[in-house]
Amino acid sequence: MARGWESKGVESQIEEAQSARRSATHGLSAEQITWLREKESLQLSRTRVLHDLERARNPRHQAILKQALDHLEQKLREYDENKPG
Repeated sequence: MARGWESKGVESQIEEAQSARRSATHGLSAEQITWLREKESLQLSRTRVLHDLERARNPRHQAILKQALDHLEQKLREYDENKPG
């Protein structure tokens, strides 16, 4: 029974997120929507790298993750500078 409630809660969260995304992109050009999706993808990658960095113990792995984080943050800055009108 708890599993059923849990899946319904997740389902409603997914529906709410999709609805919010649709309303957020309503009235935007295809270029702007593409820009938003690509930026969101970079932000999710950054979050994943930060999460991995918190758990990394090997200094070499930490260095690689820090380089990846620097690269993603640079790409995000570039995206903000080149935001479509």
